[in-house]
Amino acid sequence: MEQIIQTGSVVRGWIGVEAQEITPEIAESFRLPSTNGVLVAGVLKGGPAERAGLKPGDILVAIEGSPVKDPNSMLNLVAALVPGKPAAIRLRRDSKTIEIQVTVGTRPTQQRRRR
Repeated sequence: MEQIIQTGSVVRGWIGVEAQEITPEIAESFRLPSTNGVLVAGVLKGGPAERAGLKPGDILVAIEGSPVKDPNSMLNLVAALVPGKPAAIRLRRDSKTIEIQVTVGTRPTQQRRRR
């Protein structure tokens, strides 16, 4: 509401990943201790996540210190980030936990199709 009053629009953070829920089967195949987090199924070419080094197969476990439980919680955490500012992303890759900085972007506007 405050953003609409101040700027006339709502701006949400965006990092350019496609997230997939971690099922018990995925957790087992990746040797994960739980189904918390999200599997990065895709990374948008040229997007903030790709520029920061995220790769398909990474497991996102926290954003700015807040745990990622599932794709919905990830979307909410990313949307709350401020575009243009760096954000700390904790992930698991090859059984190691690493932290990277992603410069948050703004979701590109979708082109409307003409009929």
